[in-house]
Amino acid sequence: MGIGVLVVDDQPLVRAGLRKVFEVDPAIDVLGEAGDGKAAVSEALRLRPRVVVMDIRMPGMDGLEATRRIGADPALAGVRVIMLTTFDLDEHVFEALGLGAAGFLVKDTEPTELLRGVRVVASGDALLTPNITRRLIAEFTSQRPRTGPSPAELEELTEREREVVGLVALGLSNDEIAETLVISPATSKTHVSRAMMKVGARDRAQLVVLAYQSGLVVPPRA
Repeated sequence: MGIGVLVVDDQPLVRAGLRKVFEVDPAIDVLGEAGDGKAAVSEALRLRPRVVVMDIRMPGMDGLEATRRIGADPALAGVRVIMLTTFDLDEHVFEALGLGAAGFLVKDTEPTELLRGVRVVASGDALLTPNITRRLIAEFTSQRPRTGPSPAELEELTEREREVVGLVALGLSNDEIAETLVISPATSKTHVSRAMMKVGARDRAQLVVLAYQSGLVVPPRA
């Protein structure tokens, strides 16, 4: 069985289009669909997908609240959420990451990128495009207090772990980090996991936030 996916959007035509894209990839299985956030949570509990591809803006319960509920339910601990946005500068990006979203894709993304995104998120990586990352950094540094990991926690990071965190903050996947540092993907994944544990990050997306929040990584120019 391939990567189980739940498709969530209030527009039937969009759901049908997403299903068609996924059905061309034998590594992905569409387990079901939902038309709003409430149904998404219910179907996630019933189907236990690996990835939920979900629109942010929906009537009734929106994608943000559904993401919060999925992330808060221990029974859905292995479920990863990709948020779909109309624009990559959606004002809800930061909020969704804080609620546990593993990444973002705009609705006009190429089908090949959508398929890659599902595989990336299913493997445990975060899916953050450069524009989303810059938006996240700008939102954080301009409006939110610095409450990142303590100096003692940062000191626990080795030089290589700091280097890896910097690459994670740029949006690189484990495979891309491995290629950049000329190490194996398994070693890259180990470094990321250890860094997350040391700074108390729940997932890679939160590691990006903490990297900039703590000053460990300097925000790039927009």
